[in-house]
Amino acid sequence: MADKIIIYQVFTRLFGNKSHGKIHNGTLAENGCGKMNFFDEKILRRIKNLGVTHVWYTGVIRHATTTDYSSYGIPRQHPAVVKGKAGSPYAICDYYDIDPDLADDVERRVEEFDALVSRTHDAAMKVVIDFVPNHVARQYHSIMKPCGTRDFGESDDQGKQFSPANNFYYCPGEAFAPSFSLADGEGNLYSENPSKATGNDHFDAHPGTNDWYETVKLNYGIDYCDAGGRSEHFSPVPDTWLKMTAILMYWAEKGVDAFRCDMAEMVPPQFWAYAIAAVKEKYPHIDFIGEVYNPSLYATYIKSGFDYLYDKVGMYDCMRNVMCGHADTLDITYCWQSTDAISSHMLYFLENHDEQRIASDFFAGDARKGLAPMVCLALMRGNPLMLYAGQEYGERGMDSEGFSGLDGRTTIFDYWTVDSLYHGFVDKSLMTDDEKRLHSDYQAILRIASKEKAVADGQFFDLMYVNGHICNKVYAFMRKSGSELLFVAANFSDTAAECDVNIPSHAFDFMGLRSGTYTGKDLLTYDEAEFRLTPDHPVHVVVPAYGGVVYKIIMEDENMTDDNVCLNEHNKDEFPPAHTAEHLVNQTMIRMFGCGRSVNAHVERKKSKMSFVLDHKPSRKEEKEIETRMNDLIAEDLPVTYEFVDKNGLPKDFDSTRLPADASSKIRLVRIGDYDVCPCIGKHVRSTGQIGRFVLLGTNWDEPSHTFRVRYKIV
Repeated sequence: MADKIIIYQVFTRLFGNKSHGKIHNGTLAENGCGKMNFFDEKILRRIKNLGVTHVWYTGVIRHATTTDYSSYGIPRQHPAVVKGKAGSPYAICDYYDIDPDLADDVERRVEEFDALVSRTHDAAMKVVIDFVPNHVARQYHSIMKPCGTRDFGESDDQGKQFSPANNFYYCPGEAFAPSFSLADGEGNLYSENPSKATGNDHFDAHPGTNDWYETVKLNYGIDYCDAGGRSEHFSPVPDTWLKMTAILMYWAEKGVDAFRCDMAEMVPPQFWAYAIAAVKEKYPHIDFIGEVYNPSLYATYIKSGFDYLYDKVGMYDCMRNVMCGHADTLDITYCWQSTDAISSHMLYFLENHDEQRIASDFFAGDARKGLAPMVCLALMRGNPLMLYAGQEYGERGMDSEGFSGLDGRTTIFDYWTVDSLYHGFVDKSLMTDDEKRLHSDYQAILRIASKEKAVADGQFFDLMYVNGHICNKVYAFMRKSGSELLFVAANFSDTAAECDVNIPSHAFDFMGLRSGTYTGKDLLTYDEAEFRLTPDHPVHVVVPAYGGVVYKIIMEDENMTDDNVCLNEHNKDEFPPAHTAEHLVNQTMIRMFGCGRSVNAHVERKKSKMSFVLDHKPSRKEEKEIETRMNDLIAEDLPVTYEFVDKNGLPKDFDSTRLPADASSKIRLVRIGDYDVCPCIGKHVRSTGQIGRFVLLGTNWDEPSHTFRVRYKIV
């Protein structure tokens, strides 16, 4: 089964900023900055446990900023051509360097990035960075380029508006003269003569404040101002193609797994075919994600080598309209149908650094309104999904940080602290109940997307064409892989939806469904419901407001439920927090002492006891470490998930002799994040954050049997 790609975008400068500085238009010294080293093993494990497969570290390549790093040999940038105090991460001033803001030791910033890549890989996730091919900062100058590499524009003939050999476009005889002042605070003027063309295809010397005036357009061999109309000059291969391909190869050699290619459609597809082929010949695993907004160009850019494209003007805009009450859920059907032939290439999202936050006053005004569309986007198809850091905590984006202003977006131009991220990753004691609940809901949705094989590579059947009566609030569909069926319904309204969902006979033929009565378990709540599946017979469901249901039905055994898959004697009602903690204690002891799972356990509400056979008596320090590790695991809020496997599908390190002799052929595995997996039929919490606090009450050591007994309670 291919894993479903789930990308977690972090704006590295903001993520993990520990200063909590929030001075409007503040400097680095005043407001602080997040660092690459903040992403330690613990933080990366928490991101991974959300269901993430890829981390997109936005803004790691050195870009124009007003902060002075000249003492480190880094050229200063004139503030008149920098947006905000921190600068735009898309105004690159050295493609071979790392942003010094992000380093604890500026002189070792590249080494810190290399270490970040290694830590991310060790956490079983892949690394995505930006590739910005269309433009560079106005004062681009590389100090880190490989020996023998010539800078952009270094050999240009500046007397020509266009030349296939040039890296830039020029306005011969005209100085750069935008519609704003070029003076800094001390009266020093920025000078550029002749003027270069501006990044957003502005080919004269007079860009305005709404243009990308801080950037200059790169020349890929297209004369946009040819007297006979736009003309292409691709033979011989333009110098810009060679330089940009070399940059891609440089980062590929550093272990980057994917490039998010900024404004890819502003660069000719012929370049992409050339560059992507060159990179993939040496690094076939590397993915290219294109920011393309024109649907008529999708096929062209996929043919040029892109693995995935933004689905912004289609699915994002559609979901936004449904969320805001401007369209009904039938529009979702029409939307996916428009890209059905290339569906595996479309990247779904509800937030990124360009878009307004769901919870902002400019969008939906309530983070909960993002849950129903997230259920749809995460589970509808096997294509990639992206979320923006803070989305899972309900970040509102309603700060006026400085240059970016109050617009419902999280700034990319300023030094700032994002409250939701500060609560979630720096000081969890500040988390609100709403943030905790929303994070838990996102985690539940994403763990289904990342774990269920029906989501990653199963069949998809849209139920809306026979359910027009619910299109004012609900979207329903099914996914199926083998004997596993997912019945999904998402409710976009603010009231619970009690509805009858029709399943047409065509669905039975297309998906190979078998009529019958089954028990379905909602993977979001673990509630069970009886499903009578018969062609053209409606299924009655109640879907919570701003939420969804994801019923998993195992079709090969109509009567199989958790209660009749027996692994052991089960004659009492466990206390779920303590029972979940039992799994964590087992794995913690295994990792600390190399022992087996407990040989004797009594897990109860008031206090619990577990015994382990060890090779030595643990020291006081080791006993304290057990308690510390347990509470760290609880704080990580690891998801607790379930799956049914055959007996031969048990974990390799599990002793099958521990199963009772009468255990059924189907075994239920309980997974706690990526930390522990074990057969179990007991009751558990949804995530470790719901356990409470683990308190070690005491221990006993029996020397003859080398048995170590742990006594604990859950507070």
